Amino acid sequence: MANEKQFCHDYLFLKPKEVGFVDLILLLFYSNLEKLGFIECPEDSRHANFRRRWLIFVSVVAQKCLGFLRKPMAAVGYLIELWLNLLSSNGGLLMLLINLLKGNLVIPDRSSAKFTSFLGNIDRRVDLDRSIQPNDRRYYPSLSLMAAKLSYENEAFINNVVKDHWKMEFLGFVNFWNDFQKSYSTQAFLLRDTKANPNVIVVAFRGTEPFNTDDWSVDLDVSWYKVTNVGKVHKGFMKALGLQENHGWPKEVDRLSDQPPFAYYTIRQMLKEILQKNKEAKFILTGHSLGGALAILFVSVLVLHEETLLLDRLEGVYTFGQPRVGDEQFGEYMKENLNKYDVNYRRYVYCNDLVPRLPYDDKTLFFKHFGPCLYFNSCYQGKVMEEEPNKNYFNLLWVAPKIINAVWELVRGFILPYKKGPDYREGWLLRLARVVGLVIPGLSAHSPQDYDNALRLGSLPSSPPL
Repeated sequence: MANEKQFCHDYLFLKPKEVGFVDLILLLFYSNLEKLGFIECPEDSRHANFRRRWLIFVSVVAQKCLGFLRKPMAAVGYLIELWLNLLSSNGGLLMLLINLLKGNLVIPDRSSAKFTSFLGNIDRRVDLDRSIQPNDRRYYPSLSLMAAKLSYENEAFINNVVKDHWKMEFLGFVNFWNDFQKSYSTQAFLLRDTKANPNVIVVAFRGTEPFNTDDWSVDLDVSWYKVTNVGKVHKGFMKALGLQENHGWPKEVDRLSDQPPFAYYTIRQMLKEILQKNKEAKFILTGHSLGGALAILFVSVLVLHEETLLLDRLEGVYTFGQPRVGDEQFGEYMKENLNKYDVNYRRYVYCNDLVPRLPYDDKTLFFKHFGPCLYFNSCYQGKVMEEEPNKNYFNLLWVAPKIINAVWELVRGFILPYKKGPDYREGWLLRLARVVGLVIPGLSAHSPQDYDNALRLGSLPSSPPL
């Protein structure tokens, strides 16, 4: 942690792997954080009130539990995806049993273009909405959502959909290195849409995977550091984007042949090379969940490094179910620069989705959204707001309305295909997720399915104010 202090003088770093039961008890009863070895903060910030300590306690306990569940959750996710793809590869349960008896069982290849992720099985639509053409103001948001949803799949699957279904150019899929987790935990892919005029490059970051506890830990972490003249920024998201453990955000990193790729630096270089060859092309950034956080933070680092060439070519940032990434000062810094470079920033939120309501927004933790919220209710009616309703999710007054809404979402799944067509039919997996949503309202609402429906069926004012 000493290295991080070289580029940051105001910070709160949590180290849940080093916490013990006694440490948690001390956290609740002693205001001096200096006694706790799993918290790093400056000397003048070591005394905290109970509310701040309680929120730190909840974050650490949640991350600790996710750490214990890391391998079991990964195993469950692996088996569920394998079973779902066994069914699809063999033509359903009956044919699977017949093939098994005949010795002709088809074993799915996880790297093949036919292997579909858990989220891909929840919403199997891969084709773009043909009613939304490039001259439609909904085109970029719709294309962004489909790319964000596609980012959860493997490279061969993405390549196949981009080329054969969308008739666009696939530019690459990359696994990126996280210098703190010491693993390839960040993924993104690029495509070129030649139907749009001018051409547009789409960069889609993969979001929180349902059975990846490392991703959920990043979402629940309340660690932050303060960048001078910028504001407080969520540390976990910055780590996933390519924050350097020893040096923070240098404008350039040593480019060695055996060095693992970092998301920000690699994508920045790819964009420069692509855009230099096409002087008219623009690019957009997108992502769902954690991917949305990475998309907007990518812009913040471009601004920090004064990458004027790229910022002038950035058409917009479209995020879906994005968590909070910084404090109010950071939000003002970003709004000023988004306006300066005329960048469209649209943050889509569907109904009771819990992730946009994390981390907590109050005077204790400082995290706040910025820019327009394009909010859709469970009837897919949209409106532009400064903040989604029930901004912190855990308000007790919202418990009953959220449960009632979860019941309606379950019922709606049976009604929608009869009113809007077979494209809106929900499979058994999504219906099971809706049932889970009765217990944890807002969990199933985080699925890309409802965001896709909102863009296809919903409506908004013609010119959402910034």
